[in-house]
Amino acid sequence: MAMLKLGDTLKRLYKKTESSAKKRRIADLCVGLSYVGVKLDNHVAGIAAILPDVAHGDRTVLPDRSRCAGTDASHLLKCLIAGKNSLHLAIGLATANALIKCSADSREDREATSYLNLQPGEKVAMVGLFAPLTERIRATGAILTVIEKNPQRLELLSAAEKQRALRDCNVAIITATTLLNGTFEETINCLGKPRSVVLLGPSTPLQSAIFQDTPVTHLGGARVADTGRAFQIISEGGGTPALRPYLHFVNLIL
Repeated sequence: MAMLKLGDTLKRLYKKTESSAKKRRIADLCVGLSYVGVKLDNHVAGIAAILPDVAHGDRTVLPDRSRCAGTDASHLLKCLIAGKNSLHLAIGLATANALIKCSADSREDREATSYLNLQPGEKVAMVGLFAPLTERIRATGAILTVIEKNPQRLELLSAAEKQRALRDCNVAIITATTLLNGTFEETINCLGKPRSVVLLGPSTPLQSAIFQDTPVTHLGGARVADTGRAFQIISEGGGTPALRPYLHFVNLIL
């Protein structure tokens, strides 16, 4: 496997969705405190997370906000490759997620770790804390190490401890927000030879082609099931727990 360079995955995603973007127009852009939502003129919507480092910072989204609605979707998709901060990248990713057609190979709406068949003693590296999953994973007898960037959520590991956890794990569960904070490729490059690698979270682009020559084996993402309610939650500053009833979670085994 070739080493990935910073931004490679988002560039691949841009290339895969660029032609579709030129055929669709933006119907709405919704920016909240935790998520961005983009709705297209075919009523399909996509979402992506806003990282904590920009949630309370500069709220300028685009140079001319009034030009979004009615323009072709490539106007916002370009944020994937030309975004100036993680908020711009989230807008681009939400646009791409709206453009991606759900694969016929996608599985039913089950919790992602149920596909992993974790065994006692296996080592699991979780990159980004998914709190609801930690007890389920430990209940299997697997040994869980959580790699988290936010010291308010969890005690941080040293650089050596992170590298060891990624190198030695049998299974890696990686938050899709690594695509937004620039750590996805670094994380993938640090992996040893895990049997399963899951990219997980509502921001996950359900586009298998962009992960073909990577160790990723499973995409756990979401489609927006009720755009009106989801965008209301986003505009009110709601996060994943509040959005969950209005999303359809999808598992794509690569």
